[in-house]
Amino acid sequence: MTRVIRIGLARGGVELRQTLTNAQDVFGYLLPAALLLVTLLLMRGSTVPGTDFALGAHTFVSSLAMLVVIAGVMTTAQYLAMDREDGTLLRAKATPDGMTGYLVGKGVLVAGVSVVSCLVVLPAAFVIGDGLELGAGGALTLLWLVPLAFLSTMPIGAMLGALFDNVRTLSLLMLPIFGLVGISGIFYPITALPGWLQGVAQIFPMYWLGLGLRSALLPDALVAAELGGSWRHLPTVVMLGIWSVAGLALAPGVLRRMARRESGSAVAARRERAMTRMGV
Repeated sequence: MTRVIRIGLARGGVELRQTLTNAQDVFGYLLPAALLLVTLLLMRGSTVPGTDFALGAHTFVSSLAMLVVIAGVMTTAQYLAMDREDGTLLRAKATPDGMTGYLVGKGVLVAGVSVVSCLVVLPAAFVIGDGLELGAGGALTLLWLVPLAFLSTMPIGAMLGALFDNVRTLSLLMLPIFGLVGISGIFYPITALPGWLQGVAQIFPMYWLGLGLRSALLPDALVAAELGGSWRHLPTVVMLGIWSVAGLALAPGVLRRMARRESGSAVAARRERAMTRMGV
């Protein structure tokens, strides 16, 4: 198993290096994060209700959690769907422990791209935004939060990618994700929402990731705008841990069933359908 993980890490490193040296890919990765900087500028002068803290900084940090969730869920699912369609998964299935190595590699790729995108825009955000800060405590928070962020979201993406066999169908999943964005305190403090919506939001990782990032990158005084007036680190670890354990427990079975259905004829049929949609 150690050898398979090592191969997967190497594969992911190669894919990450390739995508980060492709100008078109890099533009696509950085554009969403760059738009957050624009939001930060446009919100100058607005404050979090009940405080004198800049609403733009609150929204920027929370939106980083949104990007992580979208990357962990949607990007992972899209990679699996595309690789099912072009036969990459079939080739991985044909090699010993190929699926494990494949998934480790995709995990490295998705996590690496997400972290690099955030690291590129954060320095600019600290320059143009008011109130952002990163002390020793915040850095320690990020050390446990970032791994949990991907462990709690990427298994979901892997399962969705196994259930949908084309990227076009997967695009419909953005609708419920945008719904979660609206109720998870991303663009406005969650305390402004009705109590039942607050409860729904706290079931899913997006709220907890946003809360964790705010605790790491915003002043402690802003905790007054959070539910219960606390950063709630322990509940954050528990909730993200539950999603991580559940995802890691369920994803292998879903992926094994998907892999058993993969065959040359299935790949050919998907290619035929794709060519028909393109009018070829």
